Amino acid sequence: MPTPPLENLLVLQDRDQQRLVLETQLRIVPRDIAAVEQKIAAEKAAIELARGETKELELKRKAVESEVSAAEERLARYKSQQLQVRKNDEYQALGHEIEVTQAQIGELEDEELRVMYAIDEAKRRQAEAGAALARNVADDEARIGALREREASLRTELQIQQESVAAARRLLDDASLRLYDRLAAKPGLPAIVPVHEGKCGGCHLKISFNVDSETRKPDKLVTCDQCGRIVYWEA
Repeated sequence: MPTPPLENLLVLQDRDQQRLVLETQLRIVPRDIAAVEQKIAAEKAAIELARGETKELELKRKAVESEVSAAEERLARYKSQQLQVRKNDEYQALGHEIEVTQAQIGELEDEELRVMYAIDEAKRRQAEAGAALARNVADDEARIGALREREASLRTELQIQQESVAAARRLLDDASLRLYDRLAAKPGLPAIVPVHEGKCGGCHLKISFNVDSETRKPDKLVTCDQCGRIVYWEA
């Protein structure tokens, strides 16, 4: 059975472990909130991307329309000039320019159609992104609200637990606290473990006969000669 000083140390260890659990949970909450906020930001970014793509395509469509208009003006001018020339070589030269311009107009009109299809596709993606955001934003904001409430609750619990730890520490002498703090700072909690069948409950290695005997004495802190944890005899 644990002796009175050990009982106080075990109480401190239990409260300390609960404190550590709360601190771990509290560290996780901001990451969960950030993940939801990133999700919302990604959905909004998808809308902005589609909106920007649509705007660029609209500008491109206008530029192509301007090129078509300019080419049609050149075509009309070439045709008008062709009717006025008298020399055959000039007539043929203008005829060549007319053919080239007509081909350019055909290519530009094809490009205009491709741009218009692309605009329709960009608008579709924008609408889908907007619908997804509208569906998810309420749930995401509710999730963030719940997480912030949990964060506040955990902070309150942690403050209470810290006060509980401080109260447990006040029941111990300085030497016991120094030993406990040194062990608790190392990885591999718990720092205080029972002895089972002559083995340390922490490292599970066999302790010496002397350490085993010392654990049966009241009001005495004994450490494992293998791992250094505080050990106690448990009937």
